[in-house]
Amino acid sequence: MSVRHSLLVILSHGQCYGHQLRQEFDRRTGGTWSINAGQVYQTLDRLERDKLIETAGVDGEGRELYAITPAGRAEAAAWLASPVLRVERDELAIKLALAVTLPGSDAAAVIAAQRRASEAALAIVTGASAGDVGEAVVLASLVATAEADLRWLDEVERLVAGTEPYGLNGDAPRRGRPSKPTTDAP
Repeated sequence: MSVRHSLLVILSHGQCYGHQLRQEFDRRTGGTWSINAGQVYQTLDRLERDKLIETAGVDGEGRELYAITPAGRAEAAAWLASPVLRVERDELAIKLALAVTLPGSDAAAVIAAQRRASEAALAIVTGASAGDVGEAVVLASLVATAEADLRWLDEVERLVAGTEPYGLNGDAPRRGRPSKPTTDAP
């Protein structure tokens, strides 16, 4: 998730001060992904440095307002228009791949623990009610993800049934970092 782009998209609809941006983000996502004030202000500093936003004075209570620049508007529009593919590194898939292939790992326990966590997450998000359409979109995604995780865990169990873990490859790679020279003290 890109805090940078999320803030730009919100700013593309009007000037805001830092805490207001945080509240707008939380309101639109149902608070399902919390960002803290420090993260917001650090991101605003970088956006200003990159000339994607600029300060636009202060509001009636003395809070610094930020406005999007034309370059920021273009970046926000490009981000919204580009698809997000969730096929990059998946920590859970890597963890399970290691657990089912390395001797001494209790893959069944790892899978069972993940199943319990996914079931608990599904129960929480299924029981949640959305306050508005933005929150409903996020909740629907969380439900679909938890359901998909449970189906995937079923598939992992099917894939590993009857397989055996295996040790390290005996063929040493030809490349590697040389050892550090030892220094003997006189």
